[in-house]
Amino acid sequence: MTVKSSISLTDQQDSFVRHLVAEGRYASASAVIQKGLDLLRQQTEAEMADTAALKAILAERAAGAFVDADTMRQQLDMMIAQRQSARVAD
Repeated sequence: MTVKSSISLTDQQDSFVRHLVAEGRYASASAVIQKGLDLLRQQTEAEMADTAALKAILAERAAGAFVDADTMRQQLDMMIAQRQSARVAD
């Protein structure tokens, strides 16, 4: 289902949208805006997942035995690398 909506763009944003459509990269201005919103949604969801993962790590650490800084850094580096690999796969 689609919903018609009125939006305002800056001159620079409008020029960019028109350029993308003129190049044939998108069929319409609506398609450009939809793609941008999809990317923003994906980014927001990824950030929320990262935050949840960090909260889980911190909660686990607070409830568990002491973990030295080097071990924690390695765990965080591994988590970040996994998340970056997942983003590339998307």
